[in-house]
Amino acid sequence: MSLVTTLTYVLPHRLMSSLARTLAYSDSPGVSRWLIDTVTRKFGVDLGEAANSDPRSYPTFNAFFTRALKPGARVPDPDPRVLLMPADGRISQCGPIRDGEIFQAKGQSFTATELLGGDEAAAAPFRDGVFATVYLSPKDYHRVHMPWTGTLRETVHVPGRLFSVGPDAVRNVPRLFARNERLVCHFDTEFGPMAMVMVGALLVSGVETVWSGVEIPRYGDIVTTKDYRGETITLERFAEMARFNYGSTVIVLLPPGVAALDAGLGAETAVRLGQALARRSD
Repeated sequence: MSLVTTLTYVLPHRLMSSLARTLAYSDSPGVSRWLIDTVTRKFGVDLGEAANSDPRSYPTFNAFFTRALKPGARVPDPDPRVLLMPADGRISQCGPIRDGEIFQAKGQSFTATELLGGDEAAAAPFRDGVFATVYLSPKDYHRVHMPWTGTLRETVHVPGRLFSVGPDAVRNVPRLFARNERLVCHFDTEFGPMAMVMVGALLVSGVETVWSGVEIPRYGDIVTTKDYRGETITLERFAEMARFNYGSTVIVLLPPGVAALDAGLGAETAVRLGQALARRSD
């Protein structure tokens, strides 16, 4: 276990993330330019794909970090039976959900029930389904898009810790994704339920959705459910769904028999928004 991962057990997660949020939203030119220059240089951010490629024109670091891409920079797989990769990044893990258990890393796993905030009824349809965990690094495009067309049923904000979600933490922190603060988004689709879980991380200062704006308060202590039944919020395949402030992870859950994960995917596979995540089985 690295020193950074070890320290995250004792660091004041929320205080650090609150401070990071203050910096991220600061409109001080000196602060925003320093942060943008540092991240661009350290992580090799490709601004050539950005709708706005001038780093000096962003009013805050958060505006830079959640930047849009040029039209056509990402396109959906043309096969209409393909469920799409929801984000740029790399696969942390993917595969079958075995009797409700989701694989995190060697010797580490958590349950779908835990991930979804302890809701056994919500987790039941995914008991023997499939999952994909996609890690977004600081250099990546930080907007998350829909793998398939779905109608929003409800969201569940689950308070928790804010461990790093980097590779060392994934290998060493038990039940990491079921312990970190997260926003669970439940969608109804033509094949049944689909869950999109936006997992927070150390220095992640929030999650925003296209239907409601900022979803994670600073910082809640109780599970909060919002019911969207009857509001007919339908997002099309490949449409933007949400965005992260700072890097983090999105987990997709699908029911059994719906789709087979693309054969080329595995742990550490680099992925791009819009490529094939899975192909419909029916």
